[in-house]
Amino acid sequence: MIKGKLKIQIPDKARRAFPDRLGSLVAGFDGREDEYGGGSDLIVFEPGEELETFQPNGSDIRESKDVEIFDKESDVVVRPRPDKDGAGQVTTLQVIAVDEKRSDLEYELSRPEINLEKLQRIASTGLPDGGGLRATAWKLLLGYLPPSRDQWEKELTENRQKYANLKEELLLSPSEFTRRKEDAFSSNDQHVEVDVDGPLRRHEISQEDHPLSLGKASAWHQYFQYTEMVEQIDRDLERTHPDKKFFAGETSFSRKNREAMKNILLLFAKLNPAIRYVQGMNEVLAPIYYVFSTDPNEKNAANAEADSFSCFVRLLSDSVDHFCQQLDNSAVGILSTLSRLLELLKANDEELWRHLEFTTKVKPQFYAFRWITLLLTQEFNFQPIMRIWDCLLSNPFGVQDMLLRVCCAMLLCVKSRLLSGDFVANLKLLQHYPDINIEHLLRVAQDLSPDTSSYRLSP
Repeated sequence: MIKGKLKIQIPDKARRAFPDRLGSLVAGFDGREDEYGGGSDLIVFEPGEELETFQPNGSDIRESKDVEIFDKESDVVVRPRPDKDGAGQVTTLQVIAVDEKRSDLEYELSRPEINLEKLQRIASTGLPDGGGLRATAWKLLLGYLPPSRDQWEKELTENRQKYANLKEELLLSPSEFTRRKEDAFSSNDQHVEVDVDGPLRRHEISQEDHPLSLGKASAWHQYFQYTEMVEQIDRDLERTHPDKKFFAGETSFSRKNREAMKNILLLFAKLNPAIRYVQGMNEVLAPIYYVFSTDPNEKNAANAEADSFSCFVRLLSDSVDHFCQQLDNSAVGILSTLSRLLELLKANDEELWRHLEFTTKVKPQFYAFRWITLLLTQEFNFQPIMRIWDCLLSNPFGVQDMLLRVCCAMLLCVKSRLLSGDFVANLKLLQHYPDINIEHLLRVAQDLSPDTSSYRLSP
């Protein structure tokens, strides 16, 4: 999975769902002096390792999926759903409910002091599309915006400027970096007479400035060090939601969006040399950048790259331990998280748990590793992903808590097919999860007994 020899200092786990600062994941936001500092707690792994996915017979994870139909003989006990035969039709009552929710959300976001508990309750039922409401709500839920509206402008200005400074420092090309050094040298020493005229002053070109320099401080050495990673990021971004013109194609619009996402992923990798970039991070970034870029507020949309970077870091900080192999067997590692998923399943349906664990031996490593690490972004289409994320981000116990509930609900909602299937059939079903009514899935997740809370990751 993830191996190697790079180091990062492990911070103490935050005592809240999201950190109130970007913390050690982005040293530039918390003081650059200790950015690459050591420490006794070190993670060691291979940089640029790709997340392993399981695709039997070479199937693409975005191919057509089977349809899961729910009738009165549902596998799980949930609240009754009205008008089963009218699925897909929008009733007058539904339209009124959506309008009321939008009005409640607009009112809540317009208040001088945002009530985060109320915002969480509204978001858990699904945020309305349009009007930039989801963008603002996500920023609040992730802790990027403070509850006090009078602090928003100051916080946004500061964080956007910090991002611009980090880009200028870490994403400059070597030629631009050298040019700026020469300009600074010339302005500082313009009073010194030069004996030799001519465009090239060789005595000012140090070994560290040479393109073939092997020195670790050389800008050229650092540039070539990340070349392979940049190529991997570009390949992954080309495959990000190929059905959406926002990401795919060769229009100037889609290229601009991919370039901004590449900046975010590359900057994150450079600021976190022990984590770097792992394939799949592009999928986690995509919903955030899309929502922020489509904000009708022109100033917010223009700064979507900076805002997305900060929120991407905050979101990833809740699950970054899943990328570190040395922590796999620890209380915060991916294997422990998968075990918590099984505990939750056993507490809610021991029959299904026993069938998967002992009869068919379909271990969660074969399917839920991707579900959890990529926050379900490869299991559903784009619009349902945003609805699921409304629920994940609004959970007062943190993203990972609700994520495990949704994963457990995904198993419960296909219980009858799993109980009748063998190892191969069940593995294929769970690696290519069928289409499902998302509202039904989230109701099942929310209805899981809160008494089975030992699986929670976030205090």
